[in-house]
Amino acid sequence: GLRVLTLAYRKFDPPPGVDLVHDLVRTEIETEMVFLGLVGIYDPPRAESRPAVLKCYDAGIRVHMLTGDHPSTAAAIAKEVAIIPDDCSVKNNPLIMTAGQFDAMSDEDVDKLVELPRVVARCSPNTKVKMIAALHRRDLFAAMTGDGVNDSPSLKAANVGIAMGQSGSDVAKQAADIVLTDDNFATIVQAVAEGRRMFANIQKFVQHLMSANVAEIVVLIVGLAFKDDDGNAVFPMSAVEILFLNMITSSPPAMGLGLEPASESNMHEPPRSAKQGLFSFEVVMDTFVYGVVMGGLSFGAFCIVLFAFNHGNLGSECNAHVSPSCAGVFRARATAYACLTFLILAHAINCRALRESGWSPKSLRTLKHNKMLWMSIVVGSILVFPIIYIPGLNTGVFKHGSITYEWGLVVLALVLFIAFAELYKMIKRRTMKPLVLPTGSNLEMERMRTYMSQTDSMDLSKQ
Repeated sequence: GLRVLTLAYRKFDPPPGVDLVHDLVRTEIETEMVFLGLVGIYDPPRAESRPAVLKCYDAGIRVHMLTGDHPSTAAAIAKEVAIIPDDCSVKNNPLIMTAGQFDAMSDEDVDKLVELPRVVARCSPNTKVKMIAALHRRDLFAAMTGDGVNDSPSLKAANVGIAMGQSGSDVAKQAADIVLTDDNFATIVQAVAEGRRMFANIQKFVQHLMSANVAEIVVLIVGLAFKDDDGNAVFPMSAVEILFLNMITSSPPAMGLGLEPASESNMHEPPRSAKQGLFSFEVVMDTFVYGVVMGGLSFGAFCIVLFAFNHGNLGSECNAHVSPSCAGVFRARATAYACLTFLILAHAINCRALRESGWSPKSLRTLKHNKMLWMSIVVGSILVFPIIYIPGLNTGVFKHGSITYEWGLVVLALVLFIAFAELYKMIKRRTMKPLVLPTGSNLEMERMRTYMSQTDSMDLSKQ
């Protein structure tokens, strides 16, 4: 990985009247020189570069190095930072090319390559643009780093252009989308990890809120089938209960999910498609499945209290007023409200991971790191009791009554929901494509070795 300079000298006495700049020919002067020695200049990569590249491979991100260095120098540096395997040779290696070799290939020839070269030496600005175009034709998302004026075209062509903040030219900074203030490749990897964490947390946030809304819709729509003595629909939940669930119960835990730390698998998952938005198939499916189950359990508790213990008496005008005939409806409504409250709070823990258990001891231990989440769950659980038991507030504002034995139904609904969530996630783990890459960097290195050996075998068969 040394950049080598050769030092030599020659004593030369120019003829009188000769212009040393215009009259002398360089090739004639630089002959019969005395060799002094070689100077090797070593610009070592940062210590954190190799671990950062390996993290990229763990995350399914491939790293290509396009440089102006000599092929041997470029290959040595690439090995040092784990862009290519340590045991690969430079000669006749399909992963290592010069700009002349790569530029001489047509787009069709480049597209036929199983693997694009990981190292391209003696690069020109057009070489970098051609590499980015080749990545785009493979439907890959390309991020490009650069610091010089000649990097500007490729910084513009990439999906994300990243200019060096300390050593970068002003032209490169203007052409780039992001300026890296510390010129450290490892910082880019940290930014990728943070971006993945934020995207995953937004999905958790949205899934939790939308699931709660689906549950409320299920309860209200199905409840339209119940008619009181006057022929009016009886709502399993009052308007104030719905507003309280939306604004006070579900919103703080959802915000807590937005502050979740990165999961252990965050940088072991393959990159998501650039075409995939926030609402992936799995997120939409989970939203409706959990919402329907929560709504079904809450509505089931309402029906059990109303029909099993209160003879199905729906009373008269129970949506607006409290009366002796509405006692059963008010108790059933309070039960449904308590059920949905605790199910929404439990679902916040469930939303911390798409497929991993949220109720395992390991997962529950990590809950303490998210203060916003666990505090909102605790406060939300405590608020249920004054809302149900404070006289006037319960019947006059929330249009429900006090409950006693009905708490058994609330606990049963909570246990059933947790059991369903764990079973549902287990089924997803067994039937759906894994989210986590199998071996990451080790797999990537082995894949490159396999590609090199297959290419060597094909070359020998042609000979």
